[in-house]
Amino acid sequence: MFALTFAEYGPSSVLAVAEVPEPHAGPGQIRIKVRTAAVNPIDWKIRAGYLQELFPVEFPGIPGFDSAGIVDEVGEGVTGVKVGDEVIGYGPTAQAEYTVVDHFTLKPASMSWELAAALPTAAETAVRALELLGLAEGQTVVIDGAAGSVGSAAVQFAVAKGLNVIGTASEGNHDYLRSIGAQPTVYGEGLAERVAALAPEGVHGAIDAAGAGSLPELAAVTGEPKQVVTIADFSGSVPEARVTTHSSAFHALAEATALFESGKFDLRIDSVHELADAAKAQDASQTGHAAGKLVLNVAN
Repeated sequence: MFALTFAEYGPSSVLAVAEVPEPHAGPGQIRIKVRTAAVNPIDWKIRAGYLQELFPVEFPGIPGFDSAGIVDEVGEGVTGVKVGDEVIGYGPTAQAEYTVVDHFTLKPASMSWELAAALPTAAETAVRALELLGLAEGQTVVIDGAAGSVGSAAVQFAVAKGLNVIGTASEGNHDYLRSIGAQPTVYGEGLAERVAALAPEGVHGAIDAAGAGSLPELAAVTGEPKQVVTIADFSGSVPEARVTTHSSAFHALAEATALFESGKFDLRIDSVHELADAAKAQDASQTGHAAGKLVLNVAN
């Protein structure tokens, strides 16, 4: 099969489409013939060698964790899907003709292939962070970096749970935040004061989806550092804040598709690239300025 590969750690120029052996579904797994796959920051971080201890690569490496496509093989013990079904999957080596996944959900017929590929990491990370906070209906959460993919997913899940949401973003994204149910404010210095004005009855939890150094102010906003969860700041500036890096909330995939079908979930797509142009997509991700998800068209 063909796949996006890299034979060594390095810049995006090490990426190349090459022939590799096909994987096959084992017990509890399905194999997907991939239509689309998403590019996430973890892809270029692994490729560059920044995460060798957490994600060691057996070369040639195949990037990607988010895929969408057609079920091609069904492993022993798998129920609820059959060959030919359209699915959304989460698992390594997603940017290839075929990928094998343990975590998946059926793709709604009305959902685009681009959104389907964009969904898994954003949805899983958002739900994982919200579940760590354990907030109840009517409570208030601050999401720093709310216009990004994880941040906007978190806003939509939080709104669906009946939470009051304050989201930070540049002013150009404030109308977007309002459209998905958040009260917007700008990020940066003075955040605590701005949030206090928006939530005079207090804030019960905060999610740092930006990694922009806001942990001290988020801790001040909540009054309880343990009620701050970060997915992006590993500086330790607030030792009591909780850091989450390991995926575990895979039920989020089905929850996101259910919200989508009720008209309550969407993600912005920045651009779609052919697999052979994946280096451009990873470079765009690395700038941090993409206005939505970056997606690869994998199918011939």
